Amino acid sequence: MKKLLILLVIACTLSLYSCQQKSPTVATYFAPVDSGVQVAGIKMVTIETPVGKFKVWTKRIGTNPRIKILLLHGGPAFTHEYLECFESFFPKEGFEMIEYDQLGSYYSDQPRDSSLWTTPRFVEEVEQVRKALNLDSTNFYLFGNSWGGLLAMEYALKYQKNLKGLIISNMVASIPAYEKYNGVLRSQMRKSLVDSLQGYEAKGMYKDSTYQALMFKEYYHAHLCRLAEWPDPVLRAFKHVNDEIYVMMQGPSEFKTGGRLLHWDRSKDLGKITVPTLCVGAKYDTMDPNYMKWMSTQMPKGHYLYCPNGSHLAMWDDQQVYMDGVIKFIKDVDEGK
Repeated sequence: MKKLLILLVIACTLSLYSCQQKSPTVATYFAPVDSGVQVAGIKMVTIETPVGKFKVWTKRIGTNPRIKILLLHGGPAFTHEYLECFESFFPKEGFEMIEYDQLGSYYSDQPRDSSLWTTPRFVEEVEQVRKALNLDSTNFYLFGNSWGGLLAMEYALKYQKNLKGLIISNMVASIPAYEKYNGVLRSQMRKSLVDSLQGYEAKGMYKDSTYQALMFKEYYHAHLCRLAEWPDPVLRAFKHVNDEIYVMMQGPSEFKTGGRLLHWDRSKDLGKITVPTLCVGAKYDTMDPNYMKWMSTQMPKGHYLYCPNGSHLAMWDDQQVYMDGVIKFIKDVDEGK
């Protein structure tokens, strides 16, 4: 009897103590705990899409509460790798930079549902990444190169209230204009080369090794990256491209646009982008540098940077001019100039 009484007292005491404590909810019980393990700034961001949840790869380099730059790579479906050159410049300036592989790209999830590969869906992805990384109008600079520039324009047209600055690198506001300029570049090639390319294209042999070799030697080395030896990050990005998505959206070749972006044109909407915006063009670019200059005049706070020795990847082959110009733009916006 005495033993039973002791047990009852202990039970009541424990019950009283439990009531005095805040009962944990299911949410707090299963809340993630910081393990303290350092992951080199890498964060897999979960995004929601119409067909389910997926993860995309991001990497934060540096810390700056005022200047945070999210980099949008080209393609579609190339990788962040060819933008790694910014690591040699932005951190030294005290900028915080965030590398990011879009959904479908090598370091992120690669679902096979073709309904995912649309520009509006990519815009919503960028917005979800922004929220996950706590970027806002006090510090958020969005950089986009090539397809990434197209995506940056589309993002700004819907969500520019979240931006402090925008950088459109080597991308025009119209795919028809891009296709037309590609015709100009093609007309400057030797006739025998054009005839050879047309022979392969007529048969749909865009992946033929000879066709690819001709494109790299005669076109890519002249207009994509003019360095005699391509840097390892550029080669890795080419190695890791998701060709299925690229062809679906862009088309089978630089000379044969025919994907979902075929009729994309935002030329008449540029005036709606009111945040400070830098347009970057280059003499040997696959995009018309004069068109890029014109774009900058259509935006209330537009600026233009011209790279006289650069191509589509001017951040590599006209690096000093490119980086000096981009860095100056970011500092000017930060200082309210």
